[in-house]
Amino acid sequence: MTNIIAGIDVHKRMLMVVVGFFGGEEEPETMRLESRRFGTTTAELMHLAAWLQQHGVREVVMESTAQYWKPVWLALEDHFRLFLAQAWSNRAPRGKKTDFKDAQRLVRRHAAGELTMSFVPDADQRLMRSLMRRRAQLTRDRVRIHNQVESLLEETRIKLSSVVTDLFGASGLRILRSLAEGETDPVKLAALADARVQCEPEQLVEALTGTVSGTHAKLLHQHLEHCALVDQQMEELMRLAAEAMHQHTEAIHRLAKIPGIRVLSAQQIIAEAGVRAEAFATAGQFSSWIGACPGSNESAGENHSSRCAKGNMYLRRVLSQAAQAAVRTKNSFFEQKFRRLLPRLGYAKAVWAIARHMSVVIWKILHEGAEYIEYGATTTPQAAKRRLQRVKKELRALGYSDDLQPLQPRAVEG
Repeated sequence: MTNIIAGIDVHKRMLMVVVGFFGGEEEPETMRLESRRFGTTTAELMHLAAWLQQHGVREVVMESTAQYWKPVWLALEDHFRLFLAQAWSNRAPRGKKTDFKDAQRLVRRHAAGELTMSFVPDADQRLMRSLMRRRAQLTRDRVRIHNQVESLLEETRIKLSSVVTDLFGASGLRILRSLAEGETDPVKLAALADARVQCEPEQLVEALTGTVSGTHAKLLHQHLEHCALVDQQMEELMRLAAEAMHQHTEAIHRLAKIPGIRVLSAQQIIAEAGVRAEAFATAGQFSSWIGACPGSNESAGENHSSRCAKGNMYLRRVLSQAAQAAVRTKNSFFEQKFRRLLPRLGYAKAVWAIARHMSVVIWKILHEGAEYIEYGATTTPQAAKRRLQRVKKELRALGYSDDLQPLQPRAVEG
């Protein structure tokens, strides 16, 4: 039986397509090729799908070229079995690279199983990814605005961030808005601070004494408007994410039981890995995809480097933050393991070892439907109650039900 595979070399404005016909009754080891060039508009993509169907193609492989592969994937995913190859695995010999040869090489190497494929989730998960990645981007934007405001205040010799814990907290925002409106009297500005601010009134007045010009006030006003817009968009994204993940509430509850992982982190994990982590057959594959396991650079029987390979940068960031929080969770298993590893590995490597362990626990919870049960030191009922109340508050804030019931399925040891 003839095996028919199509390879697509993707560019911004054009697609180089090669269809390979492998085998046959008369010459089973031969391969016949047909090539054609297409555009990347919607009409051209429809012509491409029709042309591939006309040739009986069932499998299509393409390179992950920037973002230009996405329209092609969306146009073909309902008709063919698609594969997305990492570009480095289809690298051409120097001096022997052309567009059609790249497509031919995709066909040959895919048939031989020599390509490294990327994980492309389904449409629902892609939507969740877009929401959570956009929220992560807005979080970075807010931090950038915070740094710009602090830099602007330094130019005016106002040291507000030295006397308040959060520059963009309730007291800080009231003072900043008043500064942006043109108020420069330090006594009046200090009166806007909350009585619970842990600073003497004289120190606050001294910190708010500076030189704020009209240009500084206008720049500060723009920064505050930008921050308010970012906060509004983040709230809208949180609502959209809660609606998109409403059917995955149970998985979010189970992930939120892990020390160091909150509801938002659980949402990000599900958006990146999937609610069942079905693309990863083992916990080792999952850790390797994240980039949380030791690498291998072996030659002549010696491993010259164990540095972790690059993985999913979004999930890697979440896992690193979760590990930092887990080792600070009192009486948790991760805190105890971290203290055992700290003298031998040092802080950074010990934290990353905890991240590797957490990736295994996350895979078991998602892939095997297990429940996390804490096997660390015995905690007090008051501490357990406070953690439960905190998780419920976060669930309600994000639009989820907070009806947590004690379960006794197969447990995952921390």
